[in-house]
Amino acid sequence: MKKIVLLSSLAVVLATGFVLAQTPAMPKTKSPEGAKAYFIAPKAGATVTSPFIVQFGLKGMGVAPAGVTNANTGHFHLLIDTDAMPDMNMPLPKTDKIRHFGGGETETEVTLPAGKHTLQIVVADANHVAHDKPVTSEKITVTVK
Repeated sequence: MKKIVLLSSLAVVLATGFVLAQTPAMPKTKSPEGAKAYFIAPKAGATVTSPFIVQFGLKGMGVAPAGVTNANTGHFHLLIDTDAMPDMNMPLPKTDKIRHFGGGETETEVTLPAGKHTLQIVVADANHVAHDKPVTSEKITVTVK
């Protein structure tokens, strides 16, 4: 009986792994040539007091809420203290380290503990998927007092 349960469990694990491995990437929206995301505030290397305002900038594209499929538009995602970029072929997950601004917001108030932190912007399409040629900012570091 234990052998059957073990073999059944192994089959489920293998099948699940196969399905996950076969999950196709989401369709990607082309980004316009020269599009760039950047921080208006804070500036790289800034020392801030928490909470602080983060303002997003975008060149060569427009901002639109999630779900809106206008050409050459997207909405912002703020990556906080991330070591690696998320999978740019799938919708960006919503986590403490990846904050979504699907309402088309261009600024937010951020509360972080004292210390050094990294911030980076990723612009995504109507489905929260990074564009074909991702539109990202440079990763900046700020120090929270």
